[in-house]
Amino acid sequence: MNRVRIFLAGDSTVSNYGKDRAPQAGWGQALPRFFKSEAEVINRAAGGRSSKSFITEGKLNEITNDLHPGDYLFIQFGHNDNKPDPERRTDPFTTYQDCLKQYIAVARQKQACPVLLTPVQRRIFSEIGSLKDTHGNYPDAMRALAERESVPLIDLTKETTALLEALGHKDSKKLFMWIEQGESKNYPDGLQDNTHFNEQGAITIANLVCKNMKKMEIPLLDYLSPSFNILN
Repeated sequence: MNRVRIFLAGDSTVSNYGKDRAPQAGWGQALPRFFKSEAEVINRAAGGRSSKSFITEGKLNEITNDLHPGDYLFIQFGHNDNKPDPERRTDPFTTYQDCLKQYIAVARQKQACPVLLTPVQRRIFSEIGSLKDTHGNYPDAMRALAERESVPLIDLTKETTALLEALGHKDSKKLFMWIEQGESKNYPDGLQDNTHFNEQGAITIANLVCKNMKKMEIPLLDYLSPSFNILN
């Protein structure tokens, strides 16, 4: 089996975190456990970045320099693209799509395979128990672009909506950085974070990524490890 590399471009929900931030983890941090040793996950996601600022800060250029033919580039943005500051803000159906097209173009120029992923949902429930939409038109804009550009799309917005609503308001806390006071030495005052995952949440979302990759028959299936089947 040939070696394959999977680059990740994204925000804090995808990122790696050190022991000083535990139990916080991004789903990209958990993704390697689902692959055999012949697959290498290279996580370049960075907290607070939008599809735009990731480019302007040179992070896409760094990936471009390292991409080889046969690699994969997984792209998840949308959490920070609606921020008010001009360094990050994009418009869903214009500048957001324009930025995403740059990632797609880079991958194809390097004979790598781009994969788009809509942003994971935040854990914000309405009074009737359904999730409130906090991403606006960004998921729809990505879906439309994926269809237009013939790029594989993993719809994490849809998948995480179904997951969190099935778990409900109480049990869904188990996936996020909800920490009681005194429970964690890294967060002695406790935390109530409905955006960022704990280790269990990161593993759960990474499993969703692999499950949908399998459903879509993205040519990485031979690289999935037996541990994926345990959670599938």
